[in-house]
Amino acid sequence: QVQLVESGGGLVQAGEPLNVSCAASRLTGDFSLYNMGWFRQPPGKEREFVAAISRNGGSTSYTDAVKGRFTISRDNAKNTIYLQMHILIPEDTAVYYCAAAFLRSAQNMNDRREYAYWGQGTQVTVSS
Repeated sequence: QVQLVESGGGLVQAGEPLNVSCAASRLTGDFSLYNMGWFRQPPGKEREFVAAISRNGGSTSYTDAVKGRFTISRDNAKNTIYLQMHILIPEDTAVYYCAAAFLRSAQNMNDRREYAYWGQGTQVTVSS
Protein backbone atom coordinates (compact mmCIF):
# COMPACT_ATOMS: atom_id res chain seq x y z
CA GLN A 1 0.00 0.00 0.00
CA VAL A 2 1.38 3.39 -1.05
CA GLN A 3 2.28 5.55 1.92
CA LEU A 4 2.29 9.35 1.75
CA VAL A 5 3.63 11.42 4.62
CA GLU A 6 3.21 15.20 4.69
CA SER A 7 5.42 17.49 6.71
CA GLY A 8 6.14 21.18 7.17
CA GLY A 9 2.80 22.56 8.30
CA GLY A 10 2.55 25.12 11.06
CA LEU A 11 1.32 28.51 12.23
CA VAL A 12 2.33 31.63 10.31
CA GLN A 13 1.17 35.21 9.99
CA ALA A 14 -0.57 36.53 6.92
CA GLY A 15 1.91 37.50 4.22
CA GLU A 16 4.54 35.02 5.35
CA PRO A 17 5.69 31.96 3.38
CA LEU A 18 5.58 28.30 4.33
CA ASN A 19 6.67 25.15 2.55
CA VAL A 20 5.13 21.70 2.90
CA SER A 21 6.41 18.46 1.47
CA CYS A 22 5.15 14.93 0.91
CA ALA A 23 7.32 11.83 0.85
CA ALA A 24 6.06 8.69 -0.86
CA SER A 25 7.02 5.12 -0.04
CA ARG A 26 5.81 1.55 -0.56
CA LEU A 27 5.13 2.42 -4.17
CA THR A 28 3.85 0.09 -6.84
CA GLY A 29 6.25 1.00 -9.60
CA ASP A 30 8.43 4.06 -9.92
CA PHE A 31 7.39 7.38 -8.39
CA SER A 32 7.51 8.90 -11.87
CA LEU A 33 4.40 6.87 -12.76
CA TYR A 34 2.25 8.90 -10.35
CA ASN A 35 0.55 12.22 -10.87
CA MET A 36 0.69 14.00 -7.53
CA GLY A 37 -1.64 16.54 -6.01
CA TRP A 38 -2.23 18.77 -3.02
CA PHE A 39 -5.70 19.19 -1.61
CA ARG A 40 -6.88 21.05 1.47
CA GLN A 41 -9.82 21.00 3.82
CA PRO A 42 -10.65 24.28 5.56
CA PRO A 43 -12.50 24.11 8.90
CA GLY A 44 -16.12 23.10 8.35
CA LYS A 45 -15.72 22.80 4.58
CA GLU A 46 -15.25 20.14 1.93
CA ARG A 47 -11.84 19.00 0.76
CA GLU A 48 -10.77 21.05 -2.26
CA PHE A 49 -8.14 20.94 -4.95
CA VAL A 50 -5.05 23.14 -4.52
CA ALA A 51 -2.38 22.08 -7.03
CA ALA A 52 -1.17 19.09 -9.01
CA ILE A 53 1.86 18.04 -11.00
CA SER A 54 2.14 15.43 -13.73
CA ARG A 55 4.36 12.37 -13.62
CA ASN A 56 7.38 13.98 -15.25
CA GLY A 57 6.71 17.42 -13.83
CA GLY A 58 5.99 18.87 -17.23
CA SER A 59 2.44 19.90 -16.43
CA THR A 60 1.06 21.68 -13.39
CA SER A 61 -2.39 22.85 -12.38
CA TYR A 62 -3.57 25.27 -9.70
CA THR A 63 -6.85 26.37 -8.32
CA ASP A 64 -7.49 30.04 -9.06
CA ALA A 65 -7.31 30.97 -5.38
CA VAL A 66 -3.60 30.12 -5.17
CA LYS A 67 -2.32 30.97 -8.64
CA GLY A 68 0.68 33.25 -8.41
CA ARG A 69 1.09 32.55 -4.68
CA PHE A 70 1.83 28.79 -4.55
CA THR A 71 4.26 26.61 -6.52
CA ILE A 72 4.15 22.84 -6.76
CA SER A 73 7.24 20.83 -7.68
CA ARG A 74 8.57 17.31 -7.44
CA ASP A 75 11.86 15.47 -7.11
CA ASN A 76 11.41 12.00 -8.57
CA ALA A 77 14.81 10.91 -7.29
CA LYS A 78 13.63 11.57 -3.73
CA ASN A 79 10.03 10.37 -4.18
CA THR A 80 8.91 13.73 -2.86
CA ILE A 81 6.69 16.60 -3.88
CA TYR A 82 6.69 20.11 -2.50
CA LEU A 83 4.25 22.97 -2.16
CA GLN A 84 5.86 26.35 -1.75
CA MET A 85 3.32 28.79 -0.37
CA HIS A 86 4.94 32.16 -0.99
CA ILE A 87 2.28 34.50 0.36
CA LEU A 88 -0.27 33.10 2.76
CA ILE A 89 -3.61 34.61 3.68
CA PRO A 90 -6.02 33.56 6.46
CA GLU A 91 -8.26 31.84 3.89
CA ASP A 92 -5.44 29.35 3.28
CA THR A 93 -5.95 27.91 6.76
CA ALA A 94 -6.70 24.21 6.31
CA VAL A 95 -5.41 20.69 6.64
CA TYR A 96 -3.29 20.04 3.57
CA TYR A 97 -3.33 16.56 2.05
CA CYS A 98 -0.99 14.97 -0.43
CA ALA A 99 -2.47 12.53 -2.97
CA ALA A 100 -1.15 10.14 -5.61
CA ALA A 101 -2.70 8.89 -8.85
CA PHE A 102 -1.07 5.90 -10.57
CA LEU A 103 -0.82 5.91 -14.38
CA ARG A 104 -3.55 8.50 -14.82
CA SER A 105 -3.89 11.16 -17.48
CA ALA A 106 -2.72 14.66 -16.66
CA GLN A 107 -5.99 16.07 -18.00
CA ASN A 108 -7.99 15.55 -14.81
CA MET A 109 -5.38 16.21 -12.14
CA ASN A 110 -7.70 18.62 -10.32
CA ASP A 111 -10.32 15.91 -9.75
CA ARG A 112 -10.00 14.26 -6.34
CA ARG A 113 -11.61 11.09 -7.76
CA GLU A 114 -8.42 10.51 -9.77
CA TYR A 115 -6.40 9.90 -6.62
CA ALA A 116 -6.37 6.51 -4.95
CA TYR A 117 -3.77 7.26 -2.28
CA TRP A 118 -3.87 9.94 0.38
CA GLY A 119 -1.69 11.12 3.22
CA GLN A 120 -2.84 11.92 6.75
CA GLY A 121 -2.56 15.66 6.25
CA THR A 122 -0.64 18.52 7.83
CA GLN A 123 -2.23 21.57 9.46
CA VAL A 124 -1.51 25.02 8.06
CA THR A 125 -2.83 27.95 10.08
CA VAL A 126 -2.54 31.54 8.93
CA SER A 127 -3.25 34.26 11.44
CA SER A 128 -4.38 37.74 10.42
